Formats: sequence, structure tokens, C-alpha cells
Amino acid sequence: MASTIGLGYGVDQSSFDRIALYFGVGFLAYAYLLSNKKWLEHWPVLVGVGLLCRFLLLFGMPNLSDDIYRFIWDGRLILNGVNPFTALPASFLEANPPLDGIDQALFDQLNSPDYFTIYPPLAQGSFALSVSLFFDHILGATIVLKLLLFLCECGSLWLIPKLLKQVNLPASNVLIYALNPLMIVELTGNLHYEAMMVCFLLAAIYQLMQHRWLLSAFLLAFSVASKLLTVLFLPFLWSRLGWRKSIAYYMVVIAGTALLFLPLLSTEFIQGFRTSLDLYFRKFEFNGSIYYLLRWWGYQTKGFNIIQTIGPRLGTVAVLVIGFWGLLDRKRDWASLFPRMLFAICLYLFLATTIHPWYTTLPLVLCLFTRWRFPIIWTAFISLTYINYSYDPYYENFWIVFVEYTMVFGYLSWELYQARKEIFLQSIKIPFLTKKTP
Repeated sequence: MASTIGLGYGVDQSSFDRIALYFGVGFLAYAYLLSNKKWLEHWPVLVGVGLLCRFLLLFGMPNLSDDIYRFIWDGRLILNGVNPFTALPASFLEANPPLDGIDQALFDQLNSPDYFTIYPPLAQGSFALSVSLFFDHILGATIVLKLLLFLCECGSLWLIPKLLKQVNLPASNVLIYALNPLMIVELTGNLHYEAMMVCFLLAAIYQLMQHRWLLSAFLLAFSVASKLLTVLFLPFLWSRLGWRKSIAYYMVVIAGTALLFLPLLSTEFIQGFRTSLDLYFRKFEFNGSIYYLLRWWGYQTKGFNIIQTIGPRLGTVAVLVIGFWGLLDRKRDWASLFPRMLFAICLYLFLATTIHPWYTTLPLVLCLFTRWRFPIIWTAFISLTYINYSYDPYYENFWIVFVEYTMVFGYLSWELYQARKEIFLQSIKIPFLTKKTP
């Protein structure tokens, strides 16, 4: 808890020594609790500790992210009756008559003033709500947004034990998410909308397991409208729903998502949103893995950065592989859905050009329902990427990237080896050498 307070109130992006210390202490305590069977027996109490840690972060400004200023900017634009997707931020400064609250002081705090906004409608709605309550008070609006994400976290931590019971796994697995220092600090503390996306995704899956597919489809639409990534999981539902019901399910998800986007829809929105996505794949680079190897190859063979071509192609490859994998899937049980979703999102992230620490939220949540634990390693080592912000001028430390992905792929390889060994032992029927795994 002390490390949580330190990360929430005692650091900024440039103070890597303290960030590393607090995350280090936090992850050591986290590892101790997860490895101690006596503590695991009291998992409801420890979930309460995780919620308390999140609650303690409600009352300060995000100190490891400056996205909040874009949230406030977009919220103020919406309250001025302006669609934030219609133009670049600088153009709104020149509006005549001037837009209330859209000024140079706020503009100077935006971290990507040369790019269109990229936040989906549910996020935009929360920006407008918070600003409507505290138009001229940034901290007040920030607390409202944090409270919304905190409630989403409460929802997730309530749903996870229910889902674990459905797939015959111990409820104590919830602690992998509840106590993870990175999740606590990044989602509620630094205001990242993976919290909302995950909550609606878990709710959608739970409703599917209860045979309430229509409600599930609307909940999944809310997840997509919070952050687009969960649309990648749709191909894995057809074998579990049957093709007739899955087509109906997909149509409801599409219709629900379209309704949520409707207040922002316009020709300018479509162009602005498309431009934002295009720039994400063609320009942004941070903490890539396979992409960085391909970029190095591009420099060796072509003499320049090939992100303009390779970035979109890698995204396309990920989507196509996931789509074909879903079409070829013949499993019908719900327990097998989770490892498929886990490896689908990991494939997407391993091929991505940009991987911020909070992007590991989905892999960590999904691993709770499987035998795989490499996402835990990922959350620990990806926190080291904050070292990049300690340099003046900014640059990316590739040794940290190398260490991070060596540990992630190394642990994943070990887990794959163990799984193959167990399958082999089961196939030759040596039960006393065979370890039962969920």
C-alpha cells in the first residue's frame, strides 16, 4: 500500500529511480502474497486491499500520464457543441467566437496537439460528464473520471470470481489482477480506459455463459465503444454460439456500437478517426518487440525506417490470423475461450508498433482463466520502460526493451515446454508423472 501511495503521489514521469523502487517493492509484495497459500485462503480480504489501494489514488492528478489534458480538452469541446474529431486541436484555438475553456494554457499541456483525438464514444461521454460537473476545475473533473474507472474496477473484481467458478478455477486467481501494482496504478491512478473496456468485456462473457446472448452483445458493444480492441474476440464466438446465433450476435454488437458512435458520427468524424488510426500504425513507436526487429532489418536493407509500410501490414496480419483462427476453431466449451482470447490479444500486441504499460491489462485479466502466467512477468518488466522519460531529451532505452521481451518470451517458452511435456505424458499414460492442469 505504501508503494501505491508513492506511485500515486510521490513521483512524476522523469523520476525513474523512485518509480523503479516503488514498483519493485510493490511487485515483491505481490509475488509473496500470490505464492503464500495461507494468504490465498483469505482472498476476499485481499481483494478489499486491492480496492483500497485503488481508492487511495482517486484524489490526485495522474502523475505518470498527461492524457488527462486531452480528456478535458475533448470534454470542453463537446460541451461547446463541437465534435472533437472534426479538426486538429490548434484549429479550435482560432474559433470565432472563441470556445469557452479552449485556451492556449490548456493547449500547451496536450501531449499530441498535432494529432486528431482517438478516444471512442463511451470515453468521450465520460469526458463530457466530468467537465459538465467541473468545467473550470481540472482536478475536480479528474476525480470524477477516476471515480468512474474505479467503479469499473469494482465491477471487474466482482465478476472475475463468478467467471472463475464457471470454468472450475479457484476464486483466489482474482488476486493476480486485484493486487497487481501496475494495474492499480495505471488504470485508476493514471486514468486508462482499459478498466472500462475490461469490465464490459467480462460482463459480456458472463452473460453469454448465462445464455443471455442479447444482453451480452450490448455489453460487448459497450466494451468496444470504450476501447476498440475487444472486437478482435468476435471470431471465437461462432463455434460456441452456432452460426445462426453468432450472426445475430454480431449484428447486435455492430448495431449497438453504431448507436454509441451515433452522437459523434459525421463525415469529419470518419475522416478524423481514420486519420488517427492510420497515424497510430504508421508513426507511433514505443516498446515494440517483433516490430523493432523488422524495423532494424529495414534499416539494414533499405536504409530508412519502414514503419509507413510495415506498421499497417503487421496490424493486418494480426487481424487476419485471429480471424482465420476463429473460423477454424471447433471448441464449444467456454473454458477454452479464454486461452484463445489471451493468445489472440498477445499476437496483436507482439506485432504492434506501440506497447505502453497499460496495454498489458487484457493479457493479465485473461490469463486468470487459463494455466498461462507469462503476462504477470510482462506487467512487472514493462514498468521499466518509464526509464525513457527520465532522459533529457527523451529517447528509448533499447536495453530495457531487450530485457523485458527476453523475460516475457523466455517465460512463455518455458510454459509452452511444460504444457507439451504434460500432453506427452498424458498421451503415453503415465499418470503419476502427469500434472493435472486446468
